[in-house]
Amino acid sequence: MRLFQKHFCAVAIWLWAVSASNAQLLVEPTLHIKAEAGSGRVALTLDACGGKTDTRILSALVENKITATIFVTGIWLKHNAAAVAIMRAHPELFELENHGGRHVPAVDTPQKIYGIRSAGSPEAVLAEVESGAAALAVTGEPAPKWFRGATAEYSPSAIAMIRKLGFKIAGFSINGDGGSLLGAKETARRIAAAKDGDVIIAHINQPTHTAGEGVVQGLRALKAKGLTFVRLDDADGVGDEGTTD
Repeated sequence: MRLFQKHFCAVAIWLWAVSASNAQLLVEPTLHIKAEAGSGRVALTLDACGGKTDTRILSALVENKITATIFVTGIWLKHNAAAVAIMRAHPELFELENHGGRHVPAVDTPQKIYGIRSAGSPEAVLAEVESGAAALAVTGEPAPKWFRGATAEYSPSAIAMIRKLGFKIAGFSINGDGGSLLGAKETARRIAAAKDGDVIIAHINQPTHTAGEGVVQGLRALKAKGLTFVRLDDADGVGDEGTTD
């Protein structure tokens, strides 16, 4: 019995070590845009993962003429035609990019990230990226140049595959809303703290979350400071982990 217990414990420790090793392989890339002389530039990126549209944010962007790069999934596109129409009516403001077909993490080994099951294989990663691009093509949007996977975490081998497909991978330097789970006050504080060269990530698909109110407040604060908003396609973005080079 003792021999079995020792063997069982040894196996458990080995499995824990393997699991920890796999977790360490995941990376969360950063992204900055190159600084310019003047009051400063920031890039606002908003994820539309699934669900509905936060019209508080969309209306504020249009009313305040704030440009943004919107990362959309195939799932979100199917159910938000009205929001897409507004975005397409303002091409000077909005750039739609690839957030995947089904909103699964671009990780080519089976595991869960923030409770979401990963793609799990190289073939599944490619399917997620290509189906997201195909969903955008149906809307008549230009072919996407950027990709951001669900959870914004990747295996290095998945990054290499995505880059071979011709996509740059959009990291960020400021997590504005904590996955849309932060309160309005903290979200506003984080976004308002952005400075020249920062890339902000937040979400535009959670209309019932208080974080959306904070996104609007933070963006208005940045505009009041005189910062300029740019889309990723209009700026030279530099990411780590081989995501843009």
